[in-house]
Amino acid sequence: MSGRKRSLIVMAMLSRASLSLAFNHVSSSLVGNNRHLNLSNLHGKNQQHNKQAAITILPASVQSDDIMSQSSSSSQVPLSLQNRPSHVLSMDEIQPIFNFKSKSSGKDKVLNATGILHLAVIVSTMPFWMAAMKITEWLGNTIEGFDNNRAKFDYTGKVWCRAYLSMTDSYPILEGDVDRLKVGPSGEMSEGACLFVANHASFLDIAVLCTVLDPVFKFIAKDSLKKFPGVGTQLVGQGEHVLIDRTNKRSQLKTFKQAINYLKDGIPIMAFPEGARSPDGRLMEFKGGIFSMAVKAKVPIVPLSIANTHAVMPNMGFLPVQSGQKGELRVYVHDPIDVEGKSEEEISREVREALLRELPADQHPLDDEFGLNNAEEKEMVRA
Repeated sequence: MSGRKRSLIVMAMLSRASLSLAFNHVSSSLVGNNRHLNLSNLHGKNQQHNKQAAITILPASVQSDDIMSQSSSSSQVPLSLQNRPSHVLSMDEIQPIFNFKSKSSGKDKVLNATGILHLAVIVSTMPFWMAAMKITEWLGNTIEGFDNNRAKFDYTGKVWCRAYLSMTDSYPILEGDVDRLKVGPSGEMSEGACLFVANHASFLDIAVLCTVLDPVFKFIAKDSLKKFPGVGTQLVGQGEHVLIDRTNKRSQLKTFKQAINYLKDGIPIMAFPEGARSPDGRLMEFKGGIFSMAVKAKVPIVPLSIANTHAVMPNMGFLPVQSGQKGELRVYVHDPIDVEGKSEEEISREVREALLRELPADQHPLDDEFGLNNAEEKEMVRA
């Protein structure tokens, strides 16, 4: 597919998303039925010719009912990847075209043919996302009640992430308790608010999570992300996400209160308990304080195991070095963890055990820093 054709597709998707959001709002005010925009309408007829492929790569909330009915008998999604090694490429396999040092981090970075494809898609589609955010922001400021909680503003980012990962053959597999990700008429979670937590092994995690999470939610993210185009605009602008400055205790307290208020208002929060990206994909020690937000707001915690983003976009990759399909990009939605009557240490251990159950062995920590006491789990970590 040519770059021009890709650009036209994304422009159509983002434009239709913004216009549909406005139309839905006006229609709901006339007939008293505020219906949530379904992403399957954005995909249109282009994917109807290949329903089996949709079963494999699309999240349940995006699939049509007839596709969902076939998934139990004909889906090609693997049952589990937890005992399979990640498809990490060697430098010879990556075949870098450019080697350079990042100005921001000072680290050596590489860019190969796959990365150049990703760069071309980002550069050609980012303007349409920025335009969609501007349009939605204007509509939100013009039409009273049009965009409560900035859900529609954030939805433009979800559309862009889905388009970007689709165009680069990197749409993730989604498994587990996917019904929890279903949304109600106004975009709220049908099961109520929760604290989503996930392992963090790559910058690609943000796009992956925006792709699979349909409900209205807010990120807890480092304030340094605001410098990135698109992502920064989404987080800092009308999206009103929770940005944290770890060098400022007052900022941390403000972040804590803001996140709790969101949870009490029924809006899920998405956080990375490790507090930073793992340099090698292995689960790191959790930072304190994250789980206490769920305790204070009295909401469950839903762990999300993100497998193989570190293989698709490793630490030394300026952009992804292989497609998500080849790298077996996958998100597993775990059953919720009740926090009532539990200490933060108990909650932390339950979350860690859940995440590890659906991560490849080479994403497990190398030592017993978490106090592993299961012989089989230790053996898997050493392998």
